[in-house]
This record gives sequence, C-alpha cells and structure tokens, in this order.
Amino acid sequence: SKPQPPALPGAARAAHASGKGYEELKRECLCGGLLFEDPDFPACNSSLFFSEKPPIPFVWKRPGDIVKDPKFILGGATRTDICQGDLGDCWLLAAIASLTLNEKTLARVVPLDQNFGPDYAGIFHFQFWQHNEWLDVVIDDRLPTFNGRLVFLHSAEHNEFWSALLEKAYAKLNGSYEALKGGSTIEAMEDFTGGVGEMYEVKKAPDNFYEILEKALKRCSMVGCSINTSSAAESEAKTRFALIKGHAYSVTGIDEVSYRGQQVQLIRIRNPWGQVEWNGPWSDNSLEWRLVSPSEQKRLSQAALDDGEFWMKFEDFKMHFDKVEICNLTPDALEDSTAHKWEVTIHQGSWVRGSTAGGCRNYLETFWTNPQIKLHLTEKDDGQDGCTFIAALMQKDRRKLKKLGAEMLTIGYAIYESRGTDGHLGKDFFRFHPSKARSKTYINLREVSNRFKLPPGDYVLVPTTFEPHQEADFCLRIFSEKKAITEDLDENIAIDLPEPPNPTPNLQEAEEEKQFRALFEQISGKDMEIAAEELEYVLNAVLKKTKNIKFKNLSLISCRNIISLMDTSGNGKLEFNEFKVFWEKMKKWINIFLQFDFDKSGSMSSYELRRALNAAGYQLNNYLLQLIVLRYSDEQYQIEFDDFLNCLIRLENASRVFQALSVKNKEFIHLNIGE
Repeated sequence: SKPQPPALPGAARAAHASGKGYEELKRECLCGGLLFEDPDFPACNSSLFFSEKPPIPFVWKRPGDIVKDPKFILGGATRTDICQGDLGDCWLLAAIASLTLNEKTLARVVPLDQNFGPDYAGIFHFQFWQHNEWLDVVIDDRLPTFNGRLVFLHSAEHNEFWSALLEKAYAKLNGSYEALKGGSTIEAMEDFTGGVGEMYEVKKAPDNFYEILEKALKRCSMVGCSINTSSAAESEAKTRFALIKGHAYSVTGIDEVSYRGQQVQLIRIRNPWGQVEWNGPWSDNSLEWRLVSPSEQKRLSQAALDDGEFWMKFEDFKMHFDKVEICNLTPDALEDSTAHKWEVTIHQGSWVRGSTAGGCRNYLETFWTNPQIKLHLTEKDDGQDGCTFIAALMQKDRRKLKKLGAEMLTIGYAIYESRGTDGHLGKDFFRFHPSKARSKTYINLREVSNRFKLPPGDYVLVPTTFEPHQEADFCLRIFSEKKAITEDLDENIAIDLPEPPNPTPNLQEAEEEKQFRALFEQISGKDMEIAAEELEYVLNAVLKKTKNIKFKNLSLISCRNIISLMDTSGNGKLEFNEFKVFWEKMKKWINIFLQFDFDKSGSMSSYELRRALNAAGYQLNNYLLQLIVLRYSDEQYQIEFDDFLNCLIRLENASRVFQALSVKNKEFIHLNIGE
C-alpha cells in the first residue's frame, strides 16, 4: 500500500499464464510449424458467456478461413473500422473509435508490426493499462462467427481484422466477451491510455464548454458522449431525431463553419454501430450543407455516407446529449491554457469486510476503519493561493469478477484536514471534524475522479464504499501540479508491551491468589504443575464466578496456546508462578475486551479490533489486521473472547520473535499470525 511511481508503457508485463512473451510464443509456433492456440482463452463457450449458452451455434474461425486475403490493418486504422456486432459493448467501441484519432496512442495499444504475411503464426498481441501497470495481452486469432460472418465487432472492410482482434484481447483481459456487456466509455479510454478521466453533465457544463472540448481534441484526449435513460425500458430507444438513448457515442471532431455570413459551431459524433445517424440540422443530407462550399465540406471531411458519423450544431448537441466523458492523457485542466508537469503517486489498497470496509461517513461507527492516506500539500501553484490536485479512486477487477456475481460498487472519498496528526485517525476525530472536500458523488462507476484546490497543509483522504462490509481492491491515484507527499497511515507495525509483573511472595498473597493456589493444589498435586486440560478446568471455573463476564468457555486450544506462551521450563505444563503472571495479563485482556464489548453480549465487533489491540500494546498495519479478522471473526463480524485471547497470545508469541529479528525479516510475523 506504499506510494508507487506511475507505470511506463514501454515496460509492459507479459500477461500470458506461461510467463512467455509474444515474441517467444510466436517463435515457438513458427519453429514447430503450428498456428498458436491460446490455452488461457480457449475457443469455447466459457470464453463467450458465463451466465448463458450462446443463443446460436457460434463457430470459431481464423481470418484466413473467413476471407481469402485477410489484412490486419487496411489503409490505416480509422474510426470506420469499428462496427458493432451482437454484443452490448458500445462503450468499448466508442473508446476504440476515439483511439484511432491519435496515431501514437493507437500504436501503443495496437502494435502495428503485425500482419498475415510470411511470418504469420496465428498469434497477435495488444497492450492495456491496468491499475498502474501495462500488460501485454497475447491471443490467438480464432474469432466467433455465424454463417461465415463475424458475430461481434468487425470492420466495414470485411477482410480487415485489427478491431475484432482488439475486442477479443480486451475480452480476454476481462474474462469473457459477456463481461464486456454494459460499461462506461471512460473505463476503456483509461485502459488504452493510463490517463485520467473527467465527466461533465452537459446541461450543467461551464459556459466555455465548446472551448473545453476543442482543447481536449487538440490535446488528443479521448471524448465520448451519451444520452441518459429514465428507465431500463428506454435503453437503446431511438428518439425522433434518430439518436439512441443509453448508447455510447464518440466525439471525433469539433469545428466552425461559415454559414449565411455567420460562424456556426459544429461537433462531429460517431455511432459505433456504423449506422443510424442524427437526422436533424447539419445531418449528412440536410439542407444546410448545400450552402457550404465544397472546399469547406472537404476540410471537414463531410460526406453523406451511412457510416454512423454525423455533424450537428453544438447548440443542438447540448440540447440532446446529457453526459460527456473525457480521458486526458495528462491531468492538465481543459479550462487552462498552460501545460503543466504533473506529479503522480499511486496507492494500492483493499476494503476487507470486518476490518477495513467501513462504508461512508453515514456509518460513523465503522467509517474510521477504512484505509487512510495522508496527503502533504507543501507548495502553492504558481501565482495561485492554493494547491491543485486530482484524486482518482478506482475499484479493481470488478468486470473480471462479473462471472462470480460481482458488480460495480458505489464508491467515493472524503478529505479531512489533519494538523499535526500521526497514525490512523479514530472514530472521535470524524465525529467532531467535518470534511474539507469530497468526491462530488458516490457512484457505481469503476473510477471516481475530481479536481480540488486546497490551502497548503496536511490532509487525510479516506477512500470508501458507500455501504460497509463491501469488499474490493482499489487503486488511488493522486495527480498534483506541485510535489505532494503521500503516505499510508496504516503501514507501521509497533509493539509496546508492559513489563510482566514479578511473582508475589507467599506472605503477601491476596485472597484471589489464595483461592487459585488451593484450586491449583487440588488439581495438580504436589508438583504444582498443570497440563492444558487441567488449565481449561481452572480458568473456566474462575470465569464462571465472575459476574460481569458473559464469555463462553475457553477452548482447549486456547489453554495449549497459553502454556506455549508461559511455559519457561519446556515441559508442556504450567507452574503456579507462571500461572500467576499469566493471570495478570488475563485480567488486563478481559478489561480491554469488556471495554469494546459495547452491548455486553460476550463478543465485540471486529471493526473495534484495531482499538482493542492498540489498548493491549499492538499497532498493526491494514494487511495484518485484515489477516487477523479473517482468522478470528465470525460471519457477523463478531469476535468472541476465546478468539480475542488466542489472537493476543499469538501476537505476544510473535512479538518476542519479531523484536529479535532485523527489519528485513519482518515477514515472519505474518506467518506466525496467519497459521
């Protein structure tokens, strides 16, 4: 969970299960005279769908079995190469169409030195950004067909296959073709660029929205747009102007044209279906184009083709469309005319139910248990009175986990000022301190991203799911114009245990000790030593007489662990003096447990474990805390005293070793606790 530098696309990691890269796999196929067959993504139904069988009998075919003269790219990769098939992934196709507008970005995702020439081996590869890492995804070229035609994404040119193969690689990255159904264009845009997304509601957009979009396209940002639906029944419903609701479009151009002596602002949109176009003013065959010179039409690449692309007046665009998604290759504000060098840090973390999945601020009792990232804003922006930064919170692998029933969680974050505060902030801090900033909304998108300007100082960012107990891994990216220092508030492990008390001389024995001694003598005999079974009887007999305790009986395993902790002679038994020292520990641990057993039920919430362990002298990081909660809590996120006792015994045993180890060997404590 420590900050990481941003990943570089040139260092893409081979993602094939064999560990081999594209070149090595291709070389093996050429040497063996075989066409590559990918065992990671086989040509079978499991690669297509996970919730149903294919509605028609698909046949997997290589391009050479579909057409006589297949080409990887024909006449350059263009937006007309993207025609949607029978899969609800228009969001992905809109992003691919935007990708074709930037040759450099396209060449990174789609390596252009691939073809069906003499060195063809049935293997292709594509590169995608995933959570601060570039992956090189290898596929074979077997594609699902029906009646000899591609079922999913295809090019308008029937012998061009780069777009269909790109869709297959992205399906493999996410587990199946079905996993691509439904999504946000900006999700794929970020996977193609590693960029940072911003979203605008068109009806609430700033007055200079035209200039913002113009600047975005000039900077090679990827831009998509869509029309909202009011119900599921409206999905892909056609308006009277032939616009599709709930459908992802690409913005491919923006310009002005001279019309009747005035400059008219136009915007060019593309439907990934490759057909069904706007039929209002400035559509392909509208009267307006008759009053525009042929040279102007040529400059704007205007052609009356049923290819899914069309121009419309910018005012009409604002009237009919609801949402615009922009993926910037750098975080420079589109409202600003100056390019900046941005500092980037990345944190990887997890929400784990029972320990670090505390939910939003509405759930104060658990909110404080969420991961916390400290943000030091040290320098003001040049000529400004604040520090600008973007916080982008992304939930990881939810699309890949669709087949297991996972959906996008509703996520967001809050930012608090924390002057002079070190360590994990507790419940009372959030009870009495309001947030200084927060994400605009909690929403079930893969990433929530917002731009902020705050005074220099120390802040704590708390990333959360909306509701508690929801599990996911996340990636938090902080982009700042000036250097900002970030650190995880949960990374330190510290142990501060009190010195064990000295045994009390017999003459000074308290009444409690006299009772223990009598019970000890009765059970142990003259040697005054007891085994685990006898210790179990002694402790449970004493605890039953304690009025304020509602614990269940201590287990035999607990008693064996107690002896392993306290037995100094190594004979597997407990002497009376050893028992007295342990009983002092036990009384302290009982008091701590009762302090956090708020409803006096005999169990405590696992979310309170961090504070309970702190009271016992242990400061743990999130990773260790998550392991302990997984080991000792029940399905209702409750920890009974017997489990709390076992946890403390294991920790004290581990701490003895931990304190003797060098920093390089701290992993040992992980093993000891997780057994």
